[in-house]
Amino acid sequence: MQDLGEALLRLAMRHSPVGMMVTSPAGEMLAVNEAACAMLGYEHDELVGASWQDITHPEDLATDIDLVAATLAGERASYRLNKRYVRKDGEVLWGDLSVALLRDDDGSPLHFISQILDVTEQRIAAERIAEANATIEKHARTVAAIYDAVDVGLVLIDRSGRYEQVNRRHSDFMRLAYPEGHHGMAGQTGEVFEADGVTPMARQDLPSHRATAGDEFDDVRLWVGSDPATRRALSVSARSTRHADGSLAGAALAYKDVTDFMRALAVKDEFVASVSHELRTPLTSVLGHLEILEQRRDLPHDVRHQLAVVDRNAARLEMLVSDLLYVAQEADATLQVRRIPADVAAVVHDAFEAARPMAAGTGVALSADLPDSLLAMCDPQRLRQVVDNLVSNGLKYTDAGGEVHVRLRAVDDRMELQVSDTGIGIAPEDVARLFARFYRADTERVKLTAGTGLGLNIVRSIVEACGGEVRVDSEVGRGSTFTAWIPLVVPGDE
Repeated sequence: MQDLGEALLRLAMRHSPVGMMVTSPAGEMLAVNEAACAMLGYEHDELVGASWQDITHPEDLATDIDLVAATLAGERASYRLNKRYVRKDGEVLWGDLSVALLRDDDGSPLHFISQILDVTEQRIAAERIAEANATIEKHARTVAAIYDAVDVGLVLIDRSGRYEQVNRRHSDFMRLAYPEGHHGMAGQTGEVFEADGVTPMARQDLPSHRATAGDEFDDVRLWVGSDPATRRALSVSARSTRHADGSLAGAALAYKDVTDFMRALAVKDEFVASVSHELRTPLTSVLGHLEILEQRRDLPHDVRHQLAVVDRNAARLEMLVSDLLYVAQEADATLQVRRIPADVAAVVHDAFEAARPMAAGTGVALSADLPDSLLAMCDPQRLRQVVDNLVSNGLKYTDAGGEVHVRLRAVDDRMELQVSDTGIGIAPEDVARLFARFYRADTERVKLTAGTGLGLNIVRSIVEACGGEVRVDSEVGRGSTFTAWIPLVVPGDE
């Protein structure tokens, strides 16, 4: 019967796809099957007679020895262990080892029967997964720390508008906007006001409601809170999040505190309005006295001519003061234009000639390509402002030896005014904000050049009030081209 059992064991070892070996209680390998030899990279004769301890990884040897001792002592009949083996080529193999001890009839240990399953790939995969999970957890902790540390309110909402995550900063804003508590859903109205700080913001205009619908935007300004001492102004931006198939998953919103900026704008507007009012009073007096002088019949011709020049420039100065007052008080209003029959070419030519002294003083060449005449219904004073501002802007930011070129032409049903320069150019990030009130690019040249940041804003306001549009094309270091298109209304066709 014992012979039959041994024959069956040898047969099983020979055909088993799992590594198998028979070892003595002392650790000598008595039999090793082909699967174990292939797994460990040894020939059969190299393993038989050797000790299993010789092929065990040093770091796992003590554990295996302890389990063998416990089994021999009768404390257990078998054991299972994930351990490392050292192959003949020096590579490490992870094995899932199962060991059982056979005893004779009187209980004396006969030999161990071991089965070894190669789990190296699974072990490596598990280690990689563990490393990846550890990395993910570390990044998650880092993101969470940054999420709560940044001085910007951050909100994540799902497709239904439910708030999934809100950082500490935004929680502060929500306490101001919703003193009675927030329901955790987008579109909840509360103490949220438009940019004027007075008009309650309607539900459909709330950034969270707009973001839920997939709307993406930047710099939407609003106020939260009704107490003047604690209320804050916020600039809100939103970006959609989407599933792999492109469908809307939700949105991320950022709320930046711009209270100091908004209050500074208000103070600036009040200051500009005050200065404008103060300037208007003496200007009105000057214009009044000029009108009285011009009515005198005893003035020499040259004096009358000089008074006309003074009167014309005083009138222009009055309009500039009016525009300054306008941009301070009516940022969202439209400039009023008074269209009369005029020669646009003559208006542009006068502005061109008036800029010659400035061009000569800065060493910049000034050239023009103008038609002999271009009759249109326009506001000559406003058009002159556009040309003055664009030409002055080109001269200020063009170095000596450069050129500013003015071109006027009729293109289909529009007149096209173009002012090009070979100056310092405008960075792409500044182009989008170039026509905003008081905006000046953050460069050393701009900082050292006198200006209010209103000229281009007035240009856009006038052009748009005339039903046109203005655009700038620029490259840093190569210059800029400002182009204004205004509908060409010929006298008699209006």
